[in-house]
Amino acid sequence: MQMPRTIAILIQINLLFSFLNAQEYTLATDTIQKLDEVIIKANTILGNKYVAKNRTGASYYLSTEELGDFGYNDINRALKAVPGVNFYEEDGFGLRPNISLRGTSPQRSSKITLMEDGVLIAPAPYSSPAAYYFPSVARMEGIEILKGSSQVQYGPFTTGGVINMISTALPEEKLKARFQSSYGSYNSSQINTSIGQSSENFSYLLEYLSMNSDGFKKLNSSDNTGFDSTDLMGKFRVQSDKDSKTPQFLELKYHFYDELSNETYLGITQEDFNSTPFLRYAASQNDEMDANQKQLMLTHSVDFTPRFKIVTNAYKNTFSRNWYKLDKVTLDNVSRSLETILSNPTEYSNYLGVLKGTLNSEKDALVLRANNRTYTAKGIQTKVDLHWYGSSGGFHDVEVGARYHYDEEDRFQWEDGYQIQNASMLITSKGAKGAKGNRITSATAFAAYVLYKYKFNNLTFTPGLRTESIILKRLDYGSSNPNRNLAGSNSRQNSITAFIPGAGFNYTFSNQLSFFGGIHKGFSPPGNAPGEKPEESVNYELGSRFAKGRLSGEWIAYFNDYTNLLGSDLAASGGTGSLDQFNAGSVHVSGVEVLLNYNFASVNAAVQLPFSFAYTLTNALFQSNFGSNEDIWGVVSTGDRVPYISKNQWTLTARIEHKKYELNLSSRLNGSFNTQAGNGINGSIEAVPSSFIVDFSAKYHINSHFRLTAQMVNLFDEVYLASRVPAGYRPGHPFGSYAGVQFNW
Repeated sequence: MQMPRTIAILIQINLLFSFLNAQEYTLATDTIQKLDEVIIKANTILGNKYVAKNRTGASYYLSTEELGDFGYNDINRALKAVPGVNFYEEDGFGLRPNISLRGTSPQRSSKITLMEDGVLIAPAPYSSPAAYYFPSVARMEGIEILKGSSQVQYGPFTTGGVINMISTALPEEKLKARFQSSYGSYNSSQINTSIGQSSENFSYLLEYLSMNSDGFKKLNSSDNTGFDSTDLMGKFRVQSDKDSKTPQFLELKYHFYDELSNETYLGITQEDFNSTPFLRYAASQNDEMDANQKQLMLTHSVDFTPRFKIVTNAYKNTFSRNWYKLDKVTLDNVSRSLETILSNPTEYSNYLGVLKGTLNSEKDALVLRANNRTYTAKGIQTKVDLHWYGSSGGFHDVEVGARYHYDEEDRFQWEDGYQIQNASMLITSKGAKGAKGNRITSATAFAAYVLYKYKFNNLTFTPGLRTESIILKRLDYGSSNPNRNLAGSNSRQNSITAFIPGAGFNYTFSNQLSFFGGIHKGFSPPGNAPGEKPEESVNYELGSRFAKGRLSGEWIAYFNDYTNLLGSDLAASGGTGSLDQFNAGSVHVSGVEVLLNYNFASVNAAVQLPFSFAYTLTNALFQSNFGSNEDIWGVVSTGDRVPYISKNQWTLTARIEHKKYELNLSSRLNGSFNTQAGNGINGSIEAVPSSFIVDFSAKYHINSHFRLTAQMVNLFDEVYLASRVPAGYRPGHPFGSYAGVQFNW
């Protein structure tokens, strides 16, 4: 196998660049090599920017200050400045993001490892990983992104990377309080407040977050198309005395999330998008997501010696949701899917008239499905860290971890019939409970890993091995068995044991220049169909981090060689929603990630002028021919681009910082992508055009405690197509302005 030419050239350039800089800088002043890079915490994978910059593999740490610059409530916007992150919007608010790392399938962020405070947070990460719940970014004080090698610590998805959301930490001060609120366009408001206190042996934190909006889409005359959500969190910690010979703590975290959003899978036709892009059809007026999530987490940490530490987490997450939404239209006993109607509006003009409410319908013409599901995930995990200096002066660090995990998705779904009269919907029949989904899908998994880090002079080397042993089951009770008698059920099972090796290195020439790379195995669990194989790949990366004067940054080249890419039958991507996976064969994903930071002002200047530029090139190409299940990706030919992945994207952020005020401007170009496979020459590729969006924010510091804030989203009111799935055209967030106040004590 040959490495792509682009990456090979970049490797040669980097080697030359490294050699030249090595002559310029003096190793004797290298303070980095004198520091022990051992940070093992209960809820983080990096902990700070220093560790992110010295990791043997690509990593990024979004700090509290960075998240606060723009005050985003949308995770898509918060991640847009991170190289290697690809996403497409769906609802304009980021309620259910579709995130990809290094070319993984982005649908419902189901191919990346999602965590909050170091534990898995997707509703059922093994048995049903589609993330219909995503933690509210507005309550996070940090976000960690790990890509590339040295991923053996985290799983089960090891191809693209890991995103760990860090919730508000317990205060270190005796008393800490915070309040912030904003209000603006579309009757949108936010309140976020917390209070906490710490003493030598006890700490607590209470937090409340409320967000709501009437929505920017227009439905009938004045129907609400927005959402209301509430987060409540409490943390309580008891800890040993500061002078204890064996420092330890026990922490309890409880989190509750409630959401009621008027969201739909029904988009609009291309013609309507061109004339009235924020229109919503009358047939979506009853579509609603009713969801709540609960997390209970217990953490114990003990330092037996300064060099020997154990951290253990026990957790239970539950997520219940009923997404009641339009599924299909039936006229004269002939049913058509929403996507079929919107893709062929002339042929199915009567169906479209019913969707719009311009034609009255017969009874049961509109079929709404109650996608009623309950998810449970629970487990216990522990990690042990031991580090020491060898006789030759080398530094050794061994981290061993294990996790026992169980999760399940419980489906109990039904369909109701409606008719539409004068653009209003009337229920005409109620379906039998469980008739459109009555099954439990579950997974039992044991994972373990060992990561060894050896550091000698300028070189750090980190080999590791992870193992995943998974049993996946599905028990289907049938459409006419609401009481769930086992006599009328059928079951199936699949199991897999995988070994996932990886190794990375980092060579530091000085504080100003380092060179890193690695190779690791990519893994994604299979489904529960007997004999189904996991997704596997071999992934390579090579990069450099550098700093000289006011300029700093990094570049990374990578290549992911999939032997077996798995696609998923998600309704969110135009499928049936069965969640069955299908084999997409061999795929090559290559890319380049570039990050540049520069400050136009001197260090001591009263006004600082930093800017940041992030660029991502993602080249994801199929290496085989096949037809995807339910035509989700269309007919695939060798050389076709993998759908939903932009080839080019970049973000430019500029700031003006003064002790009394801050101004922030962010612009992003999101390249075009296809929702069907194709190279743009033959066949329908259903392209989503590129978009260029600018956001602005400002803060004025009244004093050390009070700030006034302002934010403008989509500053130039660009009308852009965000997606063509689940069904029809969907617009991105239009111009919105918001003002608020912040208080910290």
